[in-house]
Amino acid sequence: EGAENLRGNGHGIIKRGCNLEEFQGYFITDKEVKKLIKPFIKPINDKLINEDNKTSHNPNIQATDTKENINKDSKIIDLDFIKHYLRIEEEFEEDDNELEVFLYIAKEYLKEVWNTMKNCIRLGLSTEGNIPGKLKIQRKAKMIFENIKDDDDATLKRTRLITSYAYAVSENNASGGVIVTAPTCGASGVLPAVLNYVYEVKKVDEEEILNSLAVAGIVGNLVKTNASISGAECGCQAEIGTACSMAAAAAAYLMGLDINQIENAAEIAMEHHLGLTCDPIYGYVQIPCIERNAVGALRAIDAANMSQVINGKSYISFDLVVETMYETGKDLNSHYRETSEGGLAKKYCRNKYIVNKKDMD
Repeated sequence: EGAENLRGNGHGIIKRGCNLEEFQGYFITDKEVKKLIKPFIKPINDKLINEDNKTSHNPNIQATDTKENINKDSKIIDLDFIKHYLRIEEEFEEDDNELEVFLYIAKEYLKEVWNTMKNCIRLGLSTEGNIPGKLKIQRKAKMIFENIKDDDDATLKRTRLITSYAYAVSENNASGGVIVTAPTCGASGVLPAVLNYVYEVKKVDEEEILNSLAVAGIVGNLVKTNASISGAECGCQAEIGTACSMAAAAAAYLMGLDINQIENAAEIAMEHHLGLTCDPIYGYVQIPCIERNAVGALRAIDAANMSQVINGKSYISFDLVVETMYETGKDLNSHYRETSEGGLAKKYCRNKYIVNKKDMD
């Protein structure tokens, strides 16, 4: 099970391309993650209902509850949970060894995730050349980073930094390098870019970065459990949209915003990715994916800032936008769900054929 989580799973906050021995004794499995968050997730549809006996995986839902009588307005994210999880060390009982060990495992795992993210960015910022594949795309992260000037205004400098970080990770992913799927390979550049920007520019303590990773992980797992993080199932809204929500929630936490504002930041981020198609050219996670990671990272910061400006008050809950994303994804034509049969992928190939035919004539 552990090996499958580390090597075979493309979704969730895990490290790709590592040896099982590196994590032996302290890696976290999907089962442990679910054990941690399950009591705090309330289903918003029948995805959490066992179809065999119609009983919920959530202990808060009675066996007689079905899709029809579950309270659709209840929040799937218990706002007190994040507070409880991040401050749970203060509530240790001396004999509660199991809880203490589990939290140690979780923190050690988050450290490994964070270090992998930082190393991936460093590698991406120092690597040149073309990305593998017939598109022959030239790496841009190093160039973008080195073009940052002292006299750049604050907005341009922020754009250059976050874009370079997102490109660094996404270009490594497109080249088969080691990345952290957060929540997927194709959306792996968003969260590291935001966290590294806050860490480097705002000089945030590394312990707080780890806590923000936990917040991001909760948000990502909520979407994964109650909807989908798969572009093949629900389009890019499920991948970049979820990554943006995770990063926005993490950024909001690091900004010191309250729980309602953190939830609102995640909601804003997802809401404005609704309907986003997944149409990679030639099936490569390159165009439009690399650039889209940078846009998602910039949007995440803006979503956190917007949440602060509007004081976390919104008519749309995170629950509602997650459910909407899932239904929207199911309504998308298969051409726009990672098949490369529509959208940019189709237009690019058609236009290239026309241009080549003209050259031949």
